[in-house]
Amino acid sequence: MIRGTFANIRLRNQLLDDVSGGYTRDFTQDGGPQAFIYDASQNYQAAGIPLVVLGGKEYGSGSSRDWAAKGTSLLGVKAVITESFERIHRSNLIGMGVIPLQFPAGESAASLKLDGTETFDIEGITKLNEGTTPKTLKVTATKENGEKVTFDAVVRIDTPGEADYYRNGGILQYVLRNMIRG
Repeated sequence: MIRGTFANIRLRNQLLDDVSGGYTRDFTQDGGPQAFIYDASQNYQAAGIPLVVLGGKEYGSGSSRDWAAKGTSLLGVKAVITESFERIHRSNLIGMGVIPLQFPAGESAASLKLDGTETFDIEGITKLNEGTTPKTLKVTATKENGEKVTFDAVVRIDTPGEADYYRNGGILQYVLRNMIRG
């Protein structure tokens, strides 16, 4: 199931030209060659590098089943930054410990000139873990040439219950911790 995450032939990874389905570039390798998403994710996880997905409008449409979010989490994705989310998928991402963030209104990866090769720093996640849910988090994307693009991403954790799930690393961890405490 993990290997099938992002493998839909209708998905186009903007890091690659005219390639659909389950491929990406693996920047843990010299030159960032094309690789299967699963294989690249294994390399990133072995190197201790968490992943960020950049998406468009209605991210997650057609993938509201929990495995779409579970596969995303198991691939090492820690944050998804999009223009908007499909409602159920957004909730499922939180349930799997992945933070859903939205670009500022009217902005997108394209308008911010992000191409996916950047390194991302997301400030303020510790506030979430300390019990507060900020409305935005500062995201700094550093390009390969050192140029920085900074924006305030909207935190799409919409309820106190979702905040509890995220703080615990997902719904399963939340339930297990409550069973142990109870």
